[in-house]
Amino acid sequence: MSDTANKPVIGFIGVGFMGHGMAANIMKGGYSLVVKGNRNREPVEDLLARGATEAATPREMAMACDIIHICLSNSPQVEGVIRGADGILASGKAGLIVIDTSTADPTSTKGLAEELAAKGMTLVDAPLGRTPKEAEAGTLDAMVGADADTFATVRPVIDCWSGNITHIGPVGSAHQMKLIMNFIGMGYAALYGEALALAAKVGLAPQTVQEVIGGSRMSNGFFDSFMQYAVGRDRDAHKFSITNASKDVRYVSNMATAAGVVNPMGAAIRNYFAQVEAQGNGADYVPMMSDHIAAMNGVDLGALVEKNRK
Repeated sequence: MSDTANKPVIGFIGVGFMGHGMAANIMKGGYSLVVKGNRNREPVEDLLARGATEAATPREMAMACDIIHICLSNSPQVEGVIRGADGILASGKAGLIVIDTSTADPTSTKGLAEELAAKGMTLVDAPLGRTPKEAEAGTLDAMVGADADTFATVRPVIDCWSGNITHIGPVGSAHQMKLIMNFIGMGYAALYGEALALAAKVGLAPQTVQEVIGGSRMSNGFFDSFMQYAVGRDRDAHKFSITNASKDVRYVSNMATAAGVVNPMGAAIRNYFAQVEAQGNGADYVPMMSDHIAAMNGVDLGALVEKNRK
């Protein structure tokens, strides 16, 4: 391998809400790290101060690394860093492993895997579960799509940032599983938002919904973080944008269409997110769907929460 400790050199493209913590934990694991940032320099500068180095292009990173992580917002962005003129493919770096931790379109993933394989490179899909809080703590959930030998190679690196790793199957399967996860999660967001609006219209306080459901067997981690904003008004409870969520439910719709699956609930969820995004609120975080769905029903949820504080 490339460093004196016989550990692979790791690259990381996309050190945003999730990527920063993941990259920092890779360094804590004793790996040399090369980063490529975007417009927000703060997380990049933080990692450089910890000892990382910076690459100007994905091609340059590929030449310096053994394994590259990609943590971006969508498949077009992933395709750009792989297929671009100064992209990973342009490096011709045989033996390179690329780990795509984005929530991506599985059809795109499988196509990229074939293109990389033709150049002697390997693509692994390893999308994430949980939030930036767990990214910083190194306790994310990881779903991994790879053959058995590649999985064994990358697992020690993924262990640095994950507390729960599941080998799903071949490349592409983890992105399929992630879409199933986000279909459920964004379905919760739409359902909880609508339930809060309905409760408000019939005279039930948001705090009552949180207390009753939160203390029942219908509670779950997503309910807790959603209500941490909807009732607790903590803006940072789940830092995942509505724009990204809207993209994910569109990918779910595409997957359902390709599989010939009847998906009316998916369509309803997608329409909620599409409407809120179209109204110019895509930069808000997913739990803020509660405010927007309430507003569609003539309810100011924030004011109602304040009115019912004990």
